[in-house]
This record gives sequence, C-alpha cells and structure tokens, in this order.
Amino acid sequence: MSDAVVTRVNGPVVQVSGSERLAMLDLVHVGPHRLPGEVIALDGEIATVQVYEYTGGLRPGDEVQGTGAPLSIELGPGLLGGVFDGVLRPLTGAGARIEPGSAAGTIAGDRAWGFTALAAPGDRVSAGQILGTVSETVAIKHRVLVTPGGGGVLEWVAPDGEYRAGETIARIGEAEVGLLQRWPVRRARPVRARLPSAEPLITGQRVLDLLFPVARGSTAAIPGGFGTGKTVALQQIAKWCDAAVIVYVGCGERGNELADVLEEFEALEDPSTRQLLLDRTVLIANPSNMPVMAREASIYTGVTVAEYYRDMGFDAVVIADSTSRWAEALRELASRTDELPAEEGYPAGLSSALADFYERAGRVQTLGGEIASVSILGAVSPPGGDLTEPVTSHTRRFVRSVWSLDRDLAYARHYPAVSWRDSSSRDAEHLASWQAEHGDPGWGERRGRALRLLTNADRIESIAQLVGAESLPAQERLTLRIARLLREGVLQQSAVLDNDQYTSPGKQRALLALVLDLHDRLTGLLEGGVSIDEVDAVDLSAVVRARYDTPPDGGDEVQRIGHDLLASLDRAGARP
Repeated sequence: MSDAVVTRVNGPVVQVSGSERLAMLDLVHVGPHRLPGEVIALDGEIATVQVYEYTGGLRPGDEVQGTGAPLSIELGPGLLGGVFDGVLRPLTGAGARIEPGSAAGTIAGDRAWGFTALAAPGDRVSAGQILGTVSETVAIKHRVLVTPGGGGVLEWVAPDGEYRAGETIARIGEAEVGLLQRWPVRRARPVRARLPSAEPLITGQRVLDLLFPVARGSTAAIPGGFGTGKTVALQQIAKWCDAAVIVYVGCGERGNELADVLEEFEALEDPSTRQLLLDRTVLIANPSNMPVMAREASIYTGVTVAEYYRDMGFDAVVIADSTSRWAEALRELASRTDELPAEEGYPAGLSSALADFYERAGRVQTLGGEIASVSILGAVSPPGGDLTEPVTSHTRRFVRSVWSLDRDLAYARHYPAVSWRDSSSRDAEHLASWQAEHGDPGWGERRGRALRLLTNADRIESIAQLVGAESLPAQERLTLRIARLLREGVLQQSAVLDNDQYTSPGKQRALLALVLDLHDRLTGLLEGGVSIDEVDAVDLSAVVRARYDTPPDGGDEVQRIGHDLLASLDRAGARP
C-alpha cells in the first residue's frame, strides 16, 4: 500500500501527501530506512505522521509505506528480564542503539521454549483459556492463552517439547495459535468484568501502607522535585510490593541516570525467590537522548505488557518514571503540529491523555475467569518542584493515591520523604473495611489517630518556633514528642538496612500501635499529676531501635518490646 510520499519534515513529525489509503493511528514505514511512524492527523490527502526514530536524512519525495494496522507489539515468552525501547524493540544493554528501521520484533526467533500442553484435541476452548505453559523464568510460569476473539474446537495441540516463537503450537478450527501474539498498544485488552479494588497492594513501606495505602488494581502518583528520592522509592516498591510482575517504564529521564537505574535493577535480588528481580520484571528504557515520539508511546507499551500478564492471572504493577517527561513529549508533538496550546504550552488534551492512561489500571475477571489486576504508579517531576503545574494538578484528579515527596523532609534525611500534609488516599476507607474483615478492625482508627497527631504536631511546631517549646502546655509538649517518635520510629525507613528495607503488615501494625499506646499511657500519667519534665525524661529510644533490631516480620517481637516498655512505665511511675 504505497503512492504516499514525504512532503515536509519537521523533526519527528513528517507530512505525507497521497494518503487516501491511510487511516488514523495506522503504522507506516517512512523513507528508505523504513522508519516506523504513526498517523496522528488526516486532512484530505495530507497525513501527519509521528516517527519513532531520528529523522535525519529524510527528504521530500521519500516513499511512505502503510501497513493497514495500528502500532502493535509482540507479546510472548521472553519479555521478563529484557530491556526494550519505547515500542518494545530489544536493547542489548544500557545505552544500546537500534539500527534505523529495525523491525519491532520482541522475541528472539532462534530461541526454543519448553512447552507443556494443558488442553487436549477435541476440547472446546474460549478466549483467554490456557492451552499450555512455558517456564519463562524461575519466578513466572508463562501461560499460553487462546487469543481475545478466538475460540472453538481445539483441532490439534503440539506435544510437549521445545518450540521457537514463530512455530504453531495449536490449531483452533482453521486458526493457528503460536507462542506469540500482537496487540495494538493504544487499545486496552478485553476482560470479562471489572471488579472493585477491594484489597491492599502491600508495598512494605510503612508510611504508604499505614497512612496512604493503594488498592490492588488502583493508581497512585508520586510527585516530587529533584533530589526528593523518587527513584529510590520506586525501586523499593518494585522490589518489595506483593505483585507478581513489574513493568518499569523509564520515560524521558536522563540517559546516564536511567543507565544507573538499569544496572541497579540487574543487581537487585527478588526477596521471594532469592533470584534476580529481573526474572519477574520488564524494563522499558526510553531516555531523553532517544527519539521523543517513542517516549510518547512507551507508557502505552508498558501498560499493554502488564495487561498481557494480567490476562494470565498475575497481578502486575506498572511504574512510569516519569509521566512529566511523557507529557513534555506530547507538548513537543503539539507544537510541531500547530495545535493550539493550553496551560504552559501543553496540549488541551493533556488531561484526557492522562485519564486514558490511568483508567487502564484495574482489578478484573479475565476472559479465562482468573481474578487479576494492573496497578499503575506514576512518578511526576514538576519543574522546580512546583506542585501546581498542569501535569501534577491533572494527575491528582485521576489517581486514587498521591504520595507527595517533600523537599524539606528529604533535606532533613527523612526518607521516604512522603509528606503527610500533601499526600492522600481515596482507597483508605474501603481498605479499612477489608482490614476489619481480615482480622484488624482497628486499622482505620489507628491511621486516623496517626494523621491527626502529625497534623496537630505541625500546628504546635509553628507556635513553638515563636514562643519556645518550654512555654507550651504539657499536653502539647507531649504531642510534639510523640509525633517525633512516630516520624523516627515508624515513618522513616532505610533503603539499605536489611531489617528495615521491608516491613511486614504485622510489624507495621505493631510499631504504630506501640507509639499510640505510649501516647495514651503518658497522657494518663500527665492527667494523674506527673510533671511534663518527668515525662520528657522517660527513655523511649527502644521504639526507634525496634525498627532495626527486629526482623522484617517481627511483629511479635515489637509487641514484646512494647509490653516491657509500658510495664516499666507503670512500675516506675514514669520517673527516671
């Protein structure tokens, strides 16, 4: 399908004439190197194409070949542990380059995979049903499914053995099924039903799980300026969250920083298998020194990969770092296509694009009947740390949780630097119900008390800076001390200490309950006539040491420490 030619080149945007046979969002190949591009506008015989590679050397008159299909990616075994560009072409290593016009093939065609059939000839199969499995990595057993829209009588299935990606492993009616399938990145994969996000995604990070939880299949944003610890926080979530598959999209960050991130991922150990974390991770690397339009496609590519594993019955998490750089790609594209700019030069459709991205998260019943989810966590890098800029403000409208990183906390070496003033969770209420149904009816009350304590302490702190802490009433001085204990003993968390990188829900619950019990007990002593100076002299350092001295699942040990500390207060009457 040809006769279309280039008439104008404007960076990654190419104008094409003679495009009567092209359609919106069609994938095309441009010029002698067959550079991949996508039709983004049609005006009569003129089409506008965004090209996913460097367009140097293109000139008017170069031929444009249409494919008649939208931008699609290959899905199959071999994704886990791989590093790919924004349109899922494999990169051989950090900083690797792809030859111009390289085909968007993902799976190595010469690699054989061990296939085990789970269906038999004569079975009636439907879309999403498992035909067999492939041991993709130590952590994940890949499930070969009937493709969406497929189904019927299974005429033939390959015997157990090793097969290459392009080989047929089953025949359903007249349709052949292989280990690979292609799917358009801008179209969500179908499901049988969308379900409420009813259970928490455990991240192992205390400030998130206790105060600002996110549900499995929900969405969260992590806005924060430079140096506030976004990348480390995201790595911790990727390593410790209880999802089966992680899709990390490095979108538009500086090339050297992203190379460091990839090297660190390659060295991370999966705590659940003691193997490499890469065994259940897909890395999509599209740094700022790679084509800007591939950056625009990269987050859709990442979500499509996550949906593919979701359809197998796995819980997947997409980590996009960062959506601000993706939005900048949209702004550049809009400026080159003469689109009327809106706030700060971003296109008027920015909010709709963000909504389209985040709405692909969800907890679902798959076509095969499994319950699985895709959760989306998007980092936001506002210029100058301005949290009122358009990308941050629009993102807040569409996500369920906001984990806002505070520059002052980061400079004070309080990590994760999650602000309790600017963060929020719309999932907290129904997750409190889930916690109550699963043996912890006090979860919501503890969370509310902790947030009120932190808020009151912030208010009192501003007064103390004017009049001095010694001039405050006794109860307010106690509030300041307990809030500091809450910050240092519960909310702060080390990303390098073995005993503190991850905290189980049981230990999280015990630490927070201990701080609140101490608050109650010391308040009672004040009301019983004990002076605030005597209360201030009580040694509470055991609470902070409990973070480090107990193992990640040491909830029972924290409870024993708390029991001994409270008992000593009773015996000594809070006197040093």
